[in-house]
Amino acid sequence: MALSLEEIKKPIDAEIANFETHFKDSMKSAVPLLDKITYYIVKSKGKQVRPMFVFLSARMFGDTNDATYSAAVFIELLHTATLVHDDVVDDSYERRGFMSIKAIWKNKIAVLVGDYLLSKGMLLAVENEHFNLLKIMSRAIKDMSEGELQQLEKARRLDIQEAVYFEIIRKKTASLIASACSAGAATTSTDPSITERMRLLGEKIGVCFQIKDDLLDYGDSDIGKPLGIDIKEQKMTLPLIYSLSKSSFFEKRKIINIVKNNNNDPQKVKEVIEFVKLKGGIQYTIQKMMDIYQECLDMLDQFPETEARESLRNLIKFSIERKK
Repeated sequence: MALSLEEIKKPIDAEIANFETHFKDSMKSAVPLLDKITYYIVKSKGKQVRPMFVFLSARMFGDTNDATYSAAVFIELLHTATLVHDDVVDDSYERRGFMSIKAIWKNKIAVLVGDYLLSKGMLLAVENEHFNLLKIMSRAIKDMSEGELQQLEKARRLDIQEAVYFEIIRKKTASLIASACSAGAATTSTDPSITERMRLLGEKIGVCFQIKDDLLDYGDSDIGKPLGIDIKEQKMTLPLIYSLSKSSFFEKRKIINIVKNNNNDPQKVKEVIEFVKLKGGIQYTIQKMMDIYQECLDMLDQFPETEARESLRNLIKFSIERKK
């Protein structure tokens, strides 16, 4: 049985509590509008899984320090900035059960707030002379931007190969968790090979995380009612890509036509979901996720056994067993 997040983060309870203060302080501004918006962001914050990856990765190799907090805050600022920008790109009016920044303050302000959060993260690293963190995060920013643009480009055709899908999610989603793990390790280890191994581990965790998101959109007996949000947004996810690869020319043309032209019709979206289930897209995707999950565990087992390593193992398990 999977542990709850509260149980998983017990070894880093003190760090998470201190992180809250660091994160709030990092967003302070003399501009009243910005201060109002950042207060709203803190109030509507998520589960803070990415800072957990930073702290646990750091604790695997030593005691957390000022650089570890800088890494955790930078990661959360970067993550929050991408969410604010994503809501503009996706025209989303809700985030984590709250109205999005875009919905309340409109696009122009949302874009500028995202830029502000990103700049605060970069300044945090520069002012504390944590230049290795700046290098790690800059790579993540580049990868995420490229991945988002690749996805938008491929969405026009709605006919991508599995290899392209993995390249997109490696950049768009996995790069942030990869940077969380590598940045955490870099703050407590001076061995560049350990930082790189943790980056590769984080990348695989991030891929599992995204595949789980793909599955949540289709629902099952454990997950509940299918959402079909990815279909409505014309996103080509692994269950659909696999199902189309196992289809006849006419089946493929019909499904792509629905995704392209009837993606707001609930009955048509349901038809696509049923098609994916019938073609074995769900089973294939689950198996793919479990294979990569096992690769994560094998990589983790190469590091010394510690309480932090065990918690990180449980956090990875939580990532693929979550219900939302």
